[in-house]
Amino acid sequence: MSGAIRTQVGIVGAGPAGLMLAHLLHLEGIATVVIEARSREHVETRVRAGVLEQGTAELLVETGVGERMQRQGMVHRGIELRFNGQGHRIDFHDLTGRSITVYGQPEVVKDLIQARLSYGGEIIFEVENVAARDFDSAQPRIVFQAGGEPCEIACDFIAGCDGFHGICRPSIPEGALTIYERLYPFAWLGILAEAPPASEELIYANHERGFALMSMRTPAISRLYLQCQPDEDLANWPDRRIWDEMQMRFQTSGSFCLTEGPILQKGVTGMRSFVAEPMQCGRLFLAGDAAHIVPPTGAKGMNLAIADVRVLARAFRAFYGAGSEDELHRYSATCLRRVWRAQHFSWWMTSMLHRAEGGDGFDYRRQIAELENVTTSRAAATNLAENYTGLPFD
Repeated sequence: MSGAIRTQVGIVGAGPAGLMLAHLLHLEGIATVVIEARSREHVETRVRAGVLEQGTAELLVETGVGERMQRQGMVHRGIELRFNGQGHRIDFHDLTGRSITVYGQPEVVKDLIQARLSYGGEIIFEVENVAARDFDSAQPRIVFQAGGEPCEIACDFIAGCDGFHGICRPSIPEGALTIYERLYPFAWLGILAEAPPASEELIYANHERGFALMSMRTPAISRLYLQCQPDEDLANWPDRRIWDEMQMRFQTSGSFCLTEGPILQKGVTGMRSFVAEPMQCGRLFLAGDAAHIVPPTGAKGMNLAIADVRVLARAFRAFYGAGSEDELHRYSATCLRRVWRAQHFSWWMTSMLHRAEGGDGFDYRRQIAELENVTTSRAAATNLAENYTGLPFD
């Protein structure tokens, strides 16, 4: 294909943020075109987050893309915090009346792509040489190549939903953004295993050898993580060593044992906190990982992306419906209040559960005291439950 395309909102990125924004705008009668550097198969299969806050799950249902999630997603009313060989359940539903749903990000993406294609919405996959231009004017443009041919999207606004390594944030002039960042001295070694989860709910383990997390993707597929070094060489982690280390970190004074099975995927994920302020420049708006990254310990990444585009869709509705730009001007400030709450919660969960290298044991003893407080104080447990299940959208 080649030539110029005219639409109201040009969206860069076909992840959860870009696809949900396109879906919400479609429901408002606002025209969009979505472009994506990767193939459809890639975005539908890449392993990503799998915990939906209650508000995120409700939004999928309310907007007509939650039917499969309701059938296949696993609703959890709590999590377990495990330390000193003992498990302690945090009962979300008892504390807040709320829950989470385990449903993988690839499944959300599949549902949103299917919905978009069903109503004739456009997604252009495998584009190259993308650039966002003229967003400081009333006539922004997105230029790219598709199938080797030059293309251009002329639009009223550009939504940069292309992730941390995308082109939209770097397109903003130097000095226009303030960057806040923290790199963590550890990473997660994650595996996807053909093994039924050993627990019906997620287990977060603080162990003297390091953090571990037991999660799941389906009733037959487990997703597990170990704290490791950021430069960890996977060649040093054969399957048997991974399972032995997992069993050790999840061990209790009882008879708990992980269910083992063939490891389907393994990888090392570094951890960082990152925020770019403001989340807009002229008529270019950043959403999701393009604007912020959180450590995965708090399960906030995809949920923050969905919250961002919900705010952005509402602002576009006000612009096209009533001619008001007020909500567009407030977009960044509105989103950043939630982003920084999520940053604090994710940092807190991370600092409470991961072992620091070296030291005199002070941090470990502090962590145990904090975990004891969270698991014995209803007020402390409620704070965790409120943040984990998700703050209200409004």
